[in-house]
This record gives sequence, C-alpha cells and structure tokens, in this order.
Amino acid sequence: MVDWKEHIHSDPEVLLGKPIIKGTRISVELILELYSNGWTTDDILESYPTLELENILATFSYLKDCIQQELFFPIKQAS
Repeated sequence: MVDWKEHIHSDPEVLLGKPIIKGTRISVELILELYSNGWTTDDILESYPTLELENILATFSYLKDCIQQELFFPIKQAS
C-alpha cells in the first residue's frame, strides 16, 4: 500500500491549502474529478506527465483515510 503522506501535502500558499500532489499544483480534488468524469488512469498519466502511478494510488489512500476519520459530508436520505 502506498503511504499517501509521502505524496500528498497541503500548503496554505498553494491552491488555498487544498491537498495537492507534492511538487505539483495538481490537487487531489482534480484527480478525483477526472475519475468521476470517466477518465482512466492512463488518460490522467498521459495528460499530466509530472504525475506517477504512485501519486494516483496515494490519492485513493488519502481519500480512504479521510472517510475512516469521518472527514466527509453526510448524505441526506430521500424521504
């Protein structure tokens, strides 16, 4: 398993402190948005050559830890 702390950090001076891939201005949010829009890992790596597979895996590891720590928005159930 990839240790996301080696790949992701937050700096208040960059993208308003959003979590980003170290050494880039590519946010975790952007990577997740690309996936939600149907991009594949190959699409992302091709379009963002500064990224490596480990960076993408770290994004999902970070997301998993956030969910485990309940750092998410509750989903309201429809009535």
